[in-house]
Amino acid sequence: MNIEKVAILADSGCDIPEEFIEKHNIKLLGLKVIYGMEMYTDGLDIDPMMIYERFPDEIPTTSTPNTGDVIDIADKLKSEGYEKIIAVCISSKLSGTFNTVKTTLDEYQGLDTYTLDTKNISTGSGLLAMWAAIQLEQGKSFQWVTGELERKVADSHVYFYMDTLDYLKAGGRIGNVTGFIGKALNLKPVISCDEEGVYRTVTMLRGRKNAVEKLVEIVKKNTKSEKLWLSIMNGHAADKVEEVRGFLTENFKDAEIVAEKQIVASLAVHTGPGLVGIGVLYF
Repeated sequence: MNIEKVAILADSGCDIPEEFIEKHNIKLLGLKVIYGMEMYTDGLDIDPMMIYERFPDEIPTTSTPNTGDVIDIADKLKSEGYEKIIAVCISSKLSGTFNTVKTTLDEYQGLDTYTLDTKNISTGSGLLAMWAAIQLEQGKSFQWVTGELERKVADSHVYFYMDTLDYLKAGGRIGNVTGFIGKALNLKPVISCDEEGVYRTVTMLRGRKNAVEKLVEIVKKNTKSEKLWLSIMNGHAADKVEEVRGFLTENFKDAEIVAEKQIVASLAVHTGPGLVGIGVLYF
């Protein structure tokens, strides 16, 4: 029971499953995908398959929601009777969305607001929003949830690899990921976010054979708790999901897989096809 009329607002880059959004009434703020003079809103009038279909000839850019978008959704929430907003955003080091949302909501009149920089991306951010929504439904207060979210940022992680770094480079989001990959050696990095919310290389995988098994091994090696939420993400790699699920079930006996999905369009822009990712939230 959400006793304080608190809305959870997440940007679309948090990659929350649609069924969870509908069940728990999470509000979404769409990032923008831009092809020349054409601008689309993530999750509204563009989907990831449209992005993949136009690769590699057309590589769009992305943009943050603008101030007007934030005001519009705050107005709508206020009209629906909400009194407070917890906004969850992808890393401020990877997108300007957090700064736009925080600045706008801090100045907004008539609602108590809190904006979280998850210092993460995709499901690494989304798991935090999902956790917050459930805590509110269980009767936790706005103050308690926001305080715990600050602590839980360090408990949320995502690990992923992709077939090529070309799209990440094109978007200027390479961060601390190895810039030169020996294609002749068929090396690919397993990428995560560091404590500041910047991409980093966890390790390197050689070739595609056993890549999923190796990814799960890396997740297990870097995981400090047996009680977990796990999520499975793919970027035009749905054929890998069952394999990922099998290895996770085998290696994490006390974990719950709470999400399986294709990444959203705005993230597909920067990662290209062939992405396999695993999200982890400790308890």
